[in-house]
Amino acid sequence: MGQYSGILLIVIMFVVMYFLMIRPQRKQQQKHQDTLSKLQKGDHVITIGRLHGVVDEINEEDKTVTIDADGVYLVFDLRAIAQVTQKSASAAVAEDVQKPEEAKTEETVEGSDDDVEKTTDAEADKAADADTTK
Repeated sequence: MGQYSGILLIVIMFVVMYFLMIRPQRKQQQKHQDTLSKLQKGDHVITIGRLHGVVDEINEEDKTVTIDADGVYLVFDLRAIAQVTQKSASAAVAEDVQKPEEAKTEETVEGSDDDVEKTTDAEADKAADADTTK
């Protein structure tokens, strides 16, 4: 058993390192990639150099983006976008259309739960009344 304890300790260290360092970094990279794939003309962005601007053009073929920074048009690599601070109006409208549908679904589900609880409470009251009359 003593000869395997050193190897076991190294394996445990790699597992811990994976869950503490590698896995969160991969999640962050995936989230950033999703953000870049949803990038649209008119989105307000910040580059890795902290330049603020508005997306004017996206070239998927060359993987570049043209940013309007107060009338100055600059071309950046798509990976130079650090974050999207404000979505364009068309993207915001699309998200607003989806949200009311989700809210209606939640209300319907909640309403059916309330009906079940009322029925259960009514049945419990009847059972309590039946016990007191006996």
